[in-house]
Parts: sequence; C-alpha cells; structure tokens
Amino acid sequence: MLWTIFLIILVLWLLGFIGGVGGGLIHLLLVIALVVLIFQLITGRRA
Repeated sequence: MLWTIFLIILVLWLLGFIGGVGGGLIHLLLVIALVVLIFQLITGRRA
C-alpha cells in the first residue's frame, strides 16, 4: 500500500516537472511520502 502511494506521488511529481502542473503541492506531497517511507523502513526493520 505504501509503495503504491509512493509510486503514484512520484509519477505525479515527474509529470509536474514535464508539464508544469501541480506546483508546490506535488513537491510537498513527495517530501511527506519520502518521510513516511523512510520511517516505515526504519521501524519495519526493528520489528
């Protein structure tokens, strides 16, 4: 589930670079997704 959300946001972010749509919101969502992804990887390895 997390990987799917991450990939969708990454694709939207890349489309934002190509088409110039979305602006700062997509970049903000990408940063949030990266933080959540890193947090899940760190806590997942401890379990």
